Parts: sequence; C-alpha cells; structure tokens
Amino acid sequence: MLVSQILRTKGDTVFTIRPADTVSAVAELLHSRGVGALVVLDAERVAGIVSERDIVRALAAHGESALKRPVSDFMTVNVLFADPGETIDSLLSRMTDRRIRHLPVCKNERLIGIVSIGDLVKSKISEVEAEADGLKAYIAAS
Repeated sequence: MLVSQILRTKGDTVFTIRPADTVSAVAELLHSRGVGALVVLDAERVAGIVSERDIVRALAAHGESALKRPVSDFMTVNVLFADPGETIDSLLSRMTDRRIRHLPVCKNERLIGIVSIGDLVKSKISEVEAEADGLKAYIAAS
C-alpha cells in the first residue's frame, strides 16, 4: 500500500502553525485538534515540525518561560518527508529507525498531507487482515 492511498482514506488536512507563534499557542492547537504534531510553515515553505515531545522537552529545559517563546526555538528543522508514492513498509522502517511519529507528505515540494505511525500501523493491519481473509476463503473453497 502507498502513502497516497492512506491520504485518500484519511484526508489531506494538515494543521499548521507559524515559526513566530508561541509554544503556548502550539500546545493549545495540539490539544484542540487532537493531534500529536503540527507542521511549521513559513509562508508556503515547510520550516519545521513540532510535536508534543518537543513541547515537553522545551518545558523540561526552560520551565514555564518556554510557553512564551516562539516555536522556532524548539521545532525540528531537519524535517524528514514522505513521498505519496512510497510504501507503508519503507515509511515504517524509516520512522522506527529515526524514532519519529509524524511525516509530512510533499509532492513537488508542496505540502499535501501528513501521516502518523498510527496511520501506517492501522493501514498495515487492514492489509494483513484482508490477506488472511483471502487465504481463509481460498482454503475453505478447496
């Protein structure tokens, strides 16, 4: 299964924030949208990604004052991207190796979606269940 198929199912909505927005604003948006990461956009360009883990690290290192600082101080700037034509298996491997949970999906350098490790695992489970059902049907018909 390909990333593009996951995006067709889950949709292409990506919640974003600007580099100058505060960590407090990021925390509020993560909570209100029920997501684990936001893509940081500078105009139309992906400038970084910020996750719940980044917020926790900022608070641990700087205390309450981190909430008033810009997200650009704490976001991940070396963003790994997914391509719509990549397979779930390749992304699962990359995300596990790098210990990351979210990958923005870009096509021709344009942000078109985001996938989480949860999206990939859910899709992989569905794929395996469909294969198992097919094998059961084949065996029953024999």
